Amino acid sequence: MAKWTPKHEAPEPLEGPVVATITGGTILWFVLFLVQVPFYGWFDDRDLTWWVWTCLAGAGLGLIGIWYVRKRDAAIKRHEAAQTAEAAGADAAQDPEARPHT
Repeated sequence: MAKWTPKHEAPEPLEGPVVATITGGTILWFVLFLVQVPFYGWFDDRDLTWWVWTCLAGAGLGLIGIWYVRKRDAAIKRHEAAQTAEAAGADAAQDPEARPHT
C-alpha cells in the first residue's frame, strides 16, 4: 500500500467565538440533564438511565472546556499584545526621529 501524500497545504484553522460556543454547548447539556431528571423513573424502567448521566457528564466536561478555552484565549491575546509591543519597540529603535531630543 502506497503512502498517501497531500497535494496541497492544509488550510489555516478557523478561529471563531470559541468561548461562546463551548459555553452554549455546556448550557445545552445541563438543560437537557435538568429536563430529563423528572423522568428518571421512565428512563430507569427502560434501562436508559445512561441518557441522563450522559447529559450530566457533557455538562461537567463542558465546564472543563470553558476553563480551557478561556485560558487559551487569554494566552493568545497575551501573545498578540507581546508581539505588537515588540514590533512597536523595534520600529522605534529603527526610526531615529522617533527618539526624543535631549
